[in-house]
Amino acid sequence: MTVVPYKQQVGSKKEQVAQMFNKISSRYDFLNHFLSLGIDIYWRKKAIRLLELHSPKHILDIATGTGDFAIQALSLNPDKITGIDISEGMLAVGRQKVIDKGLQDRIDLQLGDSENLEFEDNKFDAVIVSFGVRNFENLNGGLKEMYRVMKPHGTTVILEFSKPQKFPFKQIYGWYFKNVLPRIGRMLSKDKAAYEYLPESVAHFPSGQDFIDELKAVGFKNCICKTVTFGVSSIYMARK
Repeated sequence: MTVVPYKQQVGSKKEQVAQMFNKISSRYDFLNHFLSLGIDIYWRKKAIRLLELHSPKHILDIATGTGDFAIQALSLNPDKITGIDISEGMLAVGRQKVIDKGLQDRIDLQLGDSENLEFEDNKFDAVIVSFGVRNFENLNGGLKEMYRVMKPHGTTVILEFSKPQKFPFKQIYGWYFKNVLPRIGRMLSKDKAAYEYLPESVAHFPSGQDFIDELKAVGFKNCICKTVTFGVSSIYMARK
Protein backbone atom coordinates (compact mmCIF):
# COMPACT_ATOMS: atom_id res chain seq x y z
CA MET A 1 0.00 0.00 0.00
CA THR A 2 1.32 3.44 -0.99
CA VAL A 3 0.62 6.09 1.64
CA VAL A 4 0.34 9.64 0.28
CA PRO A 5 -0.27 12.96 2.06
CA TYR A 6 -3.16 14.22 -0.09
CA LYS A 7 -5.49 11.31 -0.72
CA GLN A 8 -7.99 13.34 -2.73
CA GLN A 9 -5.39 14.64 -5.16
CA VAL A 10 -3.99 13.12 -8.32
CA GLY A 11 -0.22 12.85 -8.33
CA SER A 12 2.60 10.52 -7.40
CA LYS A 13 3.79 10.10 -3.82
CA LYS A 14 6.99 11.93 -4.76
CA GLU A 15 5.06 14.92 -6.10
CA GLN A 16 2.77 15.03 -3.09
CA VAL A 17 5.62 14.73 -0.58
CA ALA A 18 7.43 17.63 -2.29
CA GLN A 19 4.23 19.68 -2.19
CA MET A 20 3.68 18.87 1.48
CA PHE A 21 7.18 19.88 2.55
CA ASN A 22 7.02 23.06 0.46
CA LYS A 23 3.89 24.00 2.38
CA ILE A 24 5.25 23.36 5.88
CA SER A 25 8.90 24.32 5.31
CA SER A 26 8.77 27.60 7.24
CA ARG A 27 7.42 25.84 10.35
CA TYR A 28 9.15 22.48 9.96
CA ASP A 29 12.07 23.00 12.35
CA PHE A 30 9.88 24.41 15.11
CA LEU A 31 7.34 21.61 14.80
CA ASN A 32 10.04 18.94 14.72
CA HIS A 33 11.57 20.11 17.98
CA PHE A 34 8.22 20.94 19.63
CA LEU A 35 6.43 17.69 18.83
CA SER A 36 9.42 15.54 19.84
CA LEU A 37 10.17 17.65 22.93
CA GLY A 38 13.60 18.28 21.44
CA ILE A 39 14.57 14.59 21.48
CA ASP A 40 15.09 14.63 17.71
CA ILE A 41 18.29 16.65 18.30
CA TYR A 42 19.66 13.86 20.52
CA TRP A 43 18.68 11.24 17.92
CA ARG A 44 20.66 13.01 15.20
CA LYS A 45 23.73 13.36 17.41
CA LYS A 46 23.61 9.69 18.35
CA ALA A 47 23.25 8.63 14.72
CA ILE A 48 26.18 10.74 13.54
CA ARG A 49 28.43 9.42 16.32
CA LEU A 50 28.20 5.97 14.72
CA LEU A 51 30.30 7.31 11.85
CA GLU A 52 33.15 8.63 14.01
CA LEU A 53 35.35 5.56 13.57
CA HIS A 54 35.01 5.75 9.77
CA SER A 55 36.04 9.43 9.42
CA PRO A 56 34.17 10.02 6.12
CA LYS A 57 35.54 12.93 4.09
CA HIS A 58 32.73 13.35 1.55
CA ILE A 59 29.20 12.76 2.85
CA LEU A 60 25.90 12.70 0.99
CA ASP A 61 22.86 13.69 3.07
CA ILE A 62 19.74 12.42 1.32
CA ALA A 63 16.40 14.14 2.00
CA THR A 64 18.42 16.83 3.75
CA GLY A 65 15.39 19.06 4.26
CA THR A 66 16.43 22.14 6.24
CA GLY A 67 19.94 20.78 6.70
CA ASP A 68 19.96 19.81 10.38
CA PHE A 69 21.50 16.36 9.79
CA ALA A 70 24.11 17.80 7.44
CA ILE A 71 25.07 20.44 9.98
CA GLN A 72 25.30 17.81 12.73
CA ALA A 73 27.56 15.73 10.48
CA LEU A 74 30.15 18.53 10.55
CA SER A 75 31.16 17.13 13.96
CA LEU A 76 32.92 14.38 11.93
CA ASN A 77 35.15 17.04 10.35
CA PRO A 78 34.51 16.00 6.72
CA ASP A 79 35.88 17.95 3.78
CA LYS A 80 32.47 18.32 2.15
CA ILE A 81 28.81 17.51 2.77
CA THR A 82 26.38 17.46 -0.14
CA GLY A 83 22.70 17.53 0.72
CA ILE A 84 19.84 16.84 -1.68
CA ASP A 85 16.08 17.19 -1.34
CA ILE A 86 13.02 17.30 -3.60
CA SER A 87 11.51 20.27 -1.75
CA GLU A 88 12.77 23.68 -2.82
CA GLY A 89 10.96 25.19 0.14
CA MET A 90 12.88 23.08 2.64
CA LEU A 91 16.16 23.75 0.81
CA ALA A 92 15.56 27.51 0.95
CA VAL A 93 15.33 27.32 4.74
CA GLY A 94 18.39 25.07 4.88
CA ARG A 95 20.48 27.32 2.62
CA GLN A 96 19.71 30.34 4.75
CA LYS A 97 20.73 28.36 7.82
CA VAL A 98 24.01 27.42 6.13
CA ILE A 99 24.65 31.07 5.22
CA ASP A 100 23.83 32.29 8.73
CA LYS A 101 26.35 29.83 10.16
CA GLY A 102 28.98 30.65 7.54
CA LEU A 103 29.16 27.07 6.29
CA GLN A 104 28.86 27.64 2.53
CA ASP A 105 32.31 26.21 1.83
CA ARG A 106 31.52 22.94 3.62
CA ILE A 107 27.82 22.25 2.95
CA ASP A 108 26.19 22.35 -0.49
CA LEU A 109 22.42 21.88 -0.63
CA GLN A 110 20.97 20.88 -4.00
CA LEU A 111 17.56 20.11 -5.48
CA GLY A 112 17.58 16.41 -6.34
CA ASP A 113 15.64 13.16 -6.49
CA SER A 114 16.91 10.55 -4.03
CA GLU A 115 15.69 7.76 -6.30
CA ASN A 116 17.54 9.13 -9.34
CA LEU A 117 20.78 10.55 -7.97
CA GLU A 118 22.81 12.65 -10.40
CA PHE A 119 26.15 11.46 -9.06
CA GLU A 120 28.64 8.97 -10.43
CA ASP A 121 29.14 5.52 -8.92
CA ASN A 122 31.35 5.13 -5.84
CA LYS A 123 31.55 8.87 -5.07
CA PHE A 124 30.77 9.26 -1.34
CA ASP A 125 32.47 7.87 1.76
CA ALA A 126 29.16 7.89 3.63
CA VAL A 127 25.48 8.36 2.85
CA ILE A 128 23.19 9.57 5.63
CA VAL A 129 19.42 9.98 5.82
CA SER A 130 17.32 11.44 8.62
CA PHE A 131 13.57 10.74 8.46
CA GLY A 132 13.67 10.49 4.68
CA VAL A 133 13.58 6.89 3.49
CA ARG A 134 10.00 6.56 4.72
CA ASN A 135 9.04 9.11 2.09
CA PHE A 136 10.64 7.29 -0.83
CA GLU A 137 8.12 6.42 -3.51
CA ASN A 138 10.19 3.36 -4.39
CA LEU A 139 12.08 2.20 -1.30
CA ASN A 140 14.08 -0.47 -3.11
CA GLY A 141 15.02 1.95 -5.88
CA GLY A 142 16.10 4.63 -3.41
CA LEU A 143 18.26 2.20 -1.43
CA LYS A 144 19.87 0.96 -4.66
CA GLU A 145 20.83 4.52 -5.54
CA MET A 146 22.34 5.05 -2.09
CA TYR A 147 24.36 1.87 -2.52
CA ARG A 148 25.47 2.85 -6.04
CA VAL A 149 26.92 6.25 -5.15
CA MET A 150 28.71 5.04 -2.03
CA LYS A 151 32.37 3.99 -2.23
CA PRO A 152 33.31 0.35 -1.58
CA HIS A 153 33.54 -0.16 2.19
CA GLY A 154 31.57 3.05 2.67
CA THR A 155 28.96 3.38 5.40
CA THR A 156 25.35 4.45 5.51
CA VAL A 157 23.55 5.68 8.62
CA ILE A 158 19.78 6.03 8.48
CA LEU A 159 17.59 7.54 11.20
CA GLU A 160 13.89 6.79 10.88
CA PHE A 161 10.75 6.52 12.96
CA SER A 162 9.80 3.05 14.13
CA LYS A 163 7.06 1.44 16.18
CA PRO A 164 7.51 0.95 19.97
CA GLN A 165 6.79 -2.63 21.00
CA LYS A 166 6.76 -2.70 24.81
CA PHE A 167 3.77 -2.15 27.09
CA PRO A 168 2.73 0.44 28.24
CA PHE A 169 4.82 2.83 26.15
CA LYS A 170 3.53 1.27 22.93
CA GLN A 171 -0.05 2.11 23.86
CA ILE A 172 0.69 5.58 25.26
CA TYR A 173 2.81 6.61 22.32
CA GLY A 174 0.38 5.12 19.82
CA TRP A 175 -2.42 7.25 21.26
CA TYR A 176 -0.27 10.41 21.18
CA PHE A 177 1.01 9.72 17.67
CA LYS A 178 -2.43 9.09 16.19
CA ASN A 179 -4.53 11.61 18.12
CA VAL A 180 -2.53 14.42 19.71
CA LEU A 181 0.33 14.92 17.24
CA PRO A 182 -1.88 15.32 14.13
CA ARG A 183 -4.06 17.92 15.87
CA ILE A 184 -1.15 20.02 17.08
CA GLY A 185 0.64 19.65 13.76
CA ARG A 186 -2.48 20.66 11.82
CA MET A 187 -3.04 23.71 14.03
CA LEU A 188 0.56 24.98 13.85
CA SER A 189 1.50 23.99 10.30
CA LYS A 190 -1.82 24.99 8.70
CA ASP A 191 -1.66 21.77 6.68
CA LYS A 192 -4.15 19.13 7.73
CA ALA A 193 -2.65 16.34 5.68
CA ALA A 194 1.01 16.64 6.72
CA TYR A 195 0.68 15.41 10.29
CA GLU A 196 -1.93 12.83 9.44
CA TYR A 197 0.44 11.45 6.83
CA LEU A 198 3.23 11.14 9.43
CA PRO A 199 1.68 8.40 11.64
CA GLU A 200 0.21 6.65 8.59
CA SER A 201 3.57 6.51 6.84
CA VAL A 202 5.31 5.23 9.98
CA ALA A 203 2.68 2.51 10.42
CA HIS A 204 3.31 1.21 6.90
CA PHE A 205 7.10 1.50 6.94
CA PRO A 206 9.10 -1.76 7.29
CA SER A 207 11.03 -0.94 10.47
CA GLY A 208 13.46 -3.08 12.47
CA GLN A 209 14.41 -6.43 10.95
CA ASP A 210 12.09 -5.80 8.00
CA PHE A 211 14.08 -2.74 7.02
CA ILE A 212 17.38 -4.56 7.55
CA ASP A 213 16.08 -7.15 5.08
CA GLU A 214 15.46 -4.32 2.59
CA LEU A 215 19.05 -3.11 3.05
CA LYS A 216 20.47 -6.59 2.55
CA ALA A 217 18.36 -7.11 -0.56
CA VAL A 218 20.22 -4.32 -2.40
CA GLY A 219 23.65 -5.51 -1.25
CA PHE A 220 24.37 -3.79 2.06
CA LYS A 221 26.19 -5.87 4.66
CA ASN A 222 27.02 -5.67 8.37
CA CYS A 223 23.56 -4.21 8.92
CA ILE A 224 22.62 -3.24 12.46
CA CYS A 225 19.63 -1.53 14.09
CA LYS A 226 19.72 0.47 17.30
CA THR A 227 16.42 1.65 18.78
CA VAL A 228 16.24 4.94 20.67
CA THR A 229 13.69 6.34 23.14
CA PHE A 230 11.83 3.06 23.71
CA GLY A 231 11.67 2.34 19.99
CA VAL A 232 10.14 5.61 18.82
CA SER A 233 12.98 5.84 16.32
CA SER A 234 15.64 3.49 15.02
CA ILE A 235 19.16 4.09 13.77
CA TYR A 236 20.39 1.73 11.04
CA MET A 237 24.00 1.36 9.98
CA ALA A 238 25.27 -0.72 7.07
CA ARG A 239 28.41 -1.08 4.91
CA LYS A 240 28.96 -1.53 1.21
